[in-house]
Amino acid sequence: MSVAKKEYKRVTTKSLVDMKKNGENIAMLTAYDYSMAKIVDGAGIDVILVGDSASNVMAGHETTLPITLDQMIYHATSVVRAINRALVVVDLPFGSYQSDPKEALRSAIRIMKESGGHAVKLEGGKEIKESLKRILHAGIPVMGHLGLTPQSIYKFGTYTVRAKEEAEAEKLKSDALLLERLGCFAIVLEKVPAKLAKEVAESISIPVIGIGAGNGVDGQVLVVHDMLGMTHEFNPRFLRRYADLHTEMTKAFEGYRDDVKSKSFPSDDEQY
Repeated sequence: MSVAKKEYKRVTTKSLVDMKKNGENIAMLTAYDYSMAKIVDGAGIDVILVGDSASNVMAGHETTLPITLDQMIYHATSVVRAINRALVVVDLPFGSYQSDPKEALRSAIRIMKESGGHAVKLEGGKEIKESLKRILHAGIPVMGHLGLTPQSIYKFGTYTVRAKEEAEAEKLKSDALLLERLGCFAIVLEKVPAKLAKEVAESISIPVIGIGAGNGVDGQVLVVHDMLGMTHEFNPRFLRRYADLHTEMTKAFEGYRDDVKSKSFPSDDEQY
């Protein structure tokens, strides 16, 4: 059964909770720069994540670990300038919150004050409880992130599906309840079995946004470069490509190159 879609002039953390209550799925994409964010926002995407995946798709690193807090603030500031409607969530990068709750709060405050972002996202559950409490008590909205947490990739040793075993699944469910109880407004679940993700989404009142977590959750998120087909070598099962920009852009660049080499660009009509 289709659900009537409410129009939101500005999406807020409350809007997302209302969407879940009303049965309206949440559409979320990443963006890292002004031009892309403006298009994403104009398309009516509810949430823009300034993800630490910028480390991969913007800077070419193998993992998300190298990106710094200053770099995240730079990307977030660029995105915020483009936004009229979407909620902007900014990842706290690796090393900025895990070990010291006071440092976690300082990092979150810097993002909110310097970038103008609307919320922060942290990876982990019980392990980062004290950092979460500090940030939330300061009035900063927090989106959680459970399942495959890329900042812990060297601990996991692989990007394979998480929580397939009972013990890890039980911990994930417990962590989701903890994040809700602490005051997080939403949770990203990454690369976990669809049945488990659905169970988690049904067990808590805050939205669960999935990436590789099936269709039983309250919304979906993808990396914009992946869904546009720019990162053509990345082919996980959960990824649906909505364009093939790698091919289209390559054709455009080759066409420009050929026109310049043959001196057909610029033409008489393209000169002053």
